[in-house]
Amino acid sequence: GYLLSFVIVAIMWVNHHHVMHPVESVDNRLLWANNVMLFWMSLIPFATGYMSEHYLSPEPVAVYGIDMTLCGLSFTCFRLAAGKRYPRSKTSQPLTFKDISSSILYLASIPLAFVSTYVSFAIFAGVALRYLLPKPEKQENPGA
Repeated sequence: GYLLSFVIVAIMWVNHHHVMHPVESVDNRLLWANNVMLFWMSLIPFATGYMSEHYLSPEPVAVYGIDMTLCGLSFTCFRLAAGKRYPRSKTSQPLTFKDISSSILYLASIPLAFVSTYVSFAIFAGVALRYLLPKPEKQENPGA
């Protein structure tokens, strides 16, 4: 359970870094979007622990799906807030199909846990793999 929690948080941290890299200034909206995301991320070890103790029961898998849905939605809000802080000279696509579809998949994992916990596990693994190697935010090369 702990290793899974660590890997998920690490993936989110790397993606957080890539979103923040082009940001030149921070405002309260971005700080609070970050704090909301951090709150849901802080629950990952508890949801993971509960799920790993009762991995064949649908309720703990649904709880994990709820937390991951809220992590995904809050990350999307964070990305939107960060996108407003990118300099005009740099280009970025603050909201992507990957962001939207990942939140939808996490949301789908909640009721699907009551059909098959393994389907929900496949969703969790699939979304994590999509973010394992993030594509850095597009930006101009100031050295060129």
